[in-house]
Amino acid sequence: MLYKVKCAIIIVEAILLIKKNMPKKSNSAFMKPLKLSADLEAVVGKGPMPRSEVVKKLWAYIKKNNLQDPKNKRNIVADAKLKPVFGGKAVVNMFEMTKLVSKHLS
Repeated sequence: MLYKVKCAIIIVEAILLIKKNMPKKSNSAFMKPLKLSADLEAVVGKGPMPRSEVVKKLWAYIKKNNLQDPKNKRNIVADAKLKPVFGGKAVVNMFEMTKLVSKHLS
């Protein structure tokens, strides 16, 4: 019985060692730099950059300029720079925002 337990432990340790030494795979499609439209570059800076970085910089811009609706934090009130990105809409919810931003990425 003790022999079987020791064998099982050795096998588990070997599997963990193999997994630890394997190179980590990143999701290359998720990290692929995309070209930005001129309207979007005015807000987040020069591209190309991955979608995740665009969203991160967009949220930084929104928070820096206090553009979230104070009563409903899910809504973003567009300023002059964001209106072209949001298709001319004055107020956009955060879920709609990602859809509208996608139109400015290629």
